[in-house]
Amino acid sequence: MKKDDYDFIIVGAGGTGLAAAMYSARLGMRTLVLGASNGSELPIGGVITTTNVVENYPGFIRLSGYELAKKLEEHAKAYDLVTIKNELVTKIKKEKSFIVETKKGKYSSKTILFATGTKWKKLPENVKGSREFENKGISYCALCDGPLFKNRIVAVVGGSDSAAKDALLLSEHAKKVYIVYRGENIHPEPINLERIKKNKKIEVLNNTNITEIKGDNSVKSIVLDKPYDGKKEINVDGVFIAIGHVMLSELAKTLGVKTNQNGEIIINHKDSSTNIAGVFAAGDITDKQFKQLITGVADGCTAAHSAYEFINEK
Repeated sequence: MKKDDYDFIIVGAGGTGLAAAMYSARLGMRTLVLGASNGSELPIGGVITTTNVVENYPGFIRLSGYELAKKLEEHAKAYDLVTIKNELVTKIKKEKSFIVETKKGKYSSKTILFATGTKWKKLPENVKGSREFENKGISYCALCDGPLFKNRIVAVVGGSDSAAKDALLLSEHAKKVYIVYRGENIHPEPINLERIKKNKKIEVLNNTNITEIKGDNSVKSIVLDKPYDGKKEINVDGVFIAIGHVMLSELAKTLGVKTNQNGEIIINHKDSSTNIAGVFAAGDITDKQFKQLITGVADGCTAAHSAYEFINEK
């Protein structure tokens, strides 16, 4: 086997990819994890690194997402058969084996796992200022940027559990947090909904959209599509976007992997396989209904085992 020949190449180094690497190494497969895919801007460990508190991963009552990601990375690195490289994958093609190209090298593998996950969804472009003030008060990571807004006023856009968690985290720094949600009621996990209700710093504005973000060198206010307290414009120093994610499946599509209308990779839920022999997918990028780190980790391990069986059968 040549230096750059592998049994299993994992595209994406989030929790799913790292768990798959650990498991594939235990099965004796030479494994390469490429830590960035097209469109991803996250470090090794993926989306979970931006989560302040994780309380739903078995074995750990409470720890930060970054701490959990480091534990998964360390576990994968404990095996000599695993190589992790923070390289952007630019192309994958099928020859006798799969050829994976990055800006730094070219690698071949008998099997491929897409664990590319997602990236943050942005506000519509017709929301004036939604692009102009990115990194000037508009943020997608409350954990990363929350401390910058100590004793200030911020808004969180979204009504999911992620939005609620962002608001709770921001309330530890900001003096006031608005949750702006277009729907009738926000819908976080029950425990976080109760925390929102009890937090005097947080106020929820339901059935409301932001139509404009104003400022000079940074965000100064938001304009709403319906009045709040008699006016449509509210002074805020920051806007945190938590309205969902976009599937990072374009790379898989170029290889011929089938996706659904949402861009999710369609898999066989028994073995994580796709429509292309030797290609697997796991984690947030797939068409599974329930997506959490723990389910992604499980599916990553399933994919590794399926890849092992595929190689042995061939």
